[in-house]
Amino acid sequence: MSQSLIISLGTQAVLMIVLMSLPMILTAMLVGLTVSILQAVTQVQEQTLSFVPKTISVFSVLILVSPWHLSTLKQYLTHLLTQLPSYLVR
Repeated sequence: MSQSLIISLGTQAVLMIVLMSLPMILTAMLVGLTVSILQAVTQVQEQTLSFVPKTISVFSVLILVSPWHLSTLKQYLTHLLTQLPSYLVR
């Protein structure tokens, strides 16, 4: 295995991780921003108030995108395992 192949496979793996985590991160950011705005408007300064809405929304999005996660992982692993013999020969 050459260094460029290892770097390419690592780059693909990191890109897939970022792509798969993006829906949950964006959801947490949007819910956090919404709760922060509501706290600023109502002048309620409780630090733990945003935890429950963020947790519920992130788990809901995780459930909604889990079929996409599974299909993406399946495609990546299928590609990786089918190409494994050619990776080892190089």
